[in-house]
Amino acid sequence: MNQNLILIADDDSDIRDMLSITLEEAGYRALGAKDGHTAARILTVAKPVGLITDVRMPAMNGMELCQLARNTPSIRDMAILMVSGNAHAYDVDAGIESGADGYLPKPLSPRRLVNELQTLISRRHLGV
Repeated sequence: MNQNLILIADDDSDIRDMLSITLEEAGYRALGAKDGHTAARILTVAKPVGLITDVRMPAMNGMELCQLARNTPSIRDMAILMVSGNAHAYDVDAGIESGADGYLPKPLSPRRLVNELQTLISRRHLGV
């Protein structure tokens, strides 16, 4: 795994840009993908330490992307943080059941996003 690389999968370019800046300010390198299929291709080549994915994207949604990542041996251990405008208990449960380690509602707080991502990455490294 590439220890400081994070993939951002979101169909909104403004959100990808904002998250990239936030992550780079926190010391990460960020790659962006505009849909689930593009993200899946990048994941298997770049092998990032973490994935931030929106739930609703064209081509392949975030839940499908999580399931694919968890079923791919070379990337199954990366931290996955799902983000969405839908933060009802059902949505959060569905995201976690699909393989996400955490779930944050939009709009995102940059500090909370970085803290949550760092926690998830640490847990994955410790096998928690």
